Amino acid sequence: MKLFNSIGPNPRVVNMFLAEKGVTLDKVDVDLRTGENRQAPYLAKNPSGQTPCLELDGGAYLNEITAICEYVDEKFPGGSLIGATPEERAETRMWTRRVDLKVCEPMANGFRYAEGLPMFQSRMRCLPEAAPGLKAVAQDGLQWFEDHMVGPYLCGERFSLADILLFAFQDFGNVVGQPLDAKYVKLNAWFAAVKARPSAAASA
Repeated sequence: MKLFNSIGPNPRVVNMFLAEKGVTLDKVDVDLRTGENRQAPYLAKNPSGQTPCLELDGGAYLNEITAICEYVDEKFPGGSLIGATPEERAETRMWTRRVDLKVCEPMANGFRYAEGLPMFQSRMRCLPEAAPGLKAVAQDGLQWFEDHMVGPYLCGERFSLADILLFAFQDFGNVVGQPLDAKYVKLNAWFAAVKARPSAAASA
């Protein structure tokens, strides 16, 4: 198995997940700054031109961070970061989807259309006029999580993929002009707790 890796919050999610699971994979760095991910032969592995990408032992390629993390969770023994029961797995997937829609997508595009525009404008359709609104939507999402967290983690007492996803993107947001506002008391405590985990440093 081989992970095609790069900078950015998406690869950070998978690398942090691997660190939590204690799994070590061979890695190949893909240079996003030069657009290597948008050129052959990488596009043969992932037509979307995104990273990361997991090459399976049989030669197939698996893309999308949630799919990669769920595959790793099932493939390797040890504690599950998705859930040990159907109820836990459904709960993790619910919160992961909420994180994706409410924070990750608007935060990432808010960056791509503003601070990241010089890199992304030749690679995808960019809407600079939408950047302020998308950043505001991401903040609305963070407020929603602040209002609805009922435990130390998104799934209550259970640390999961949902926490890794939100942490990786918010840690990215902190350095690209979308910091975690001090008014989010619960989220700031959550962020500090997740940042203290060894996997956060190992995946940085």
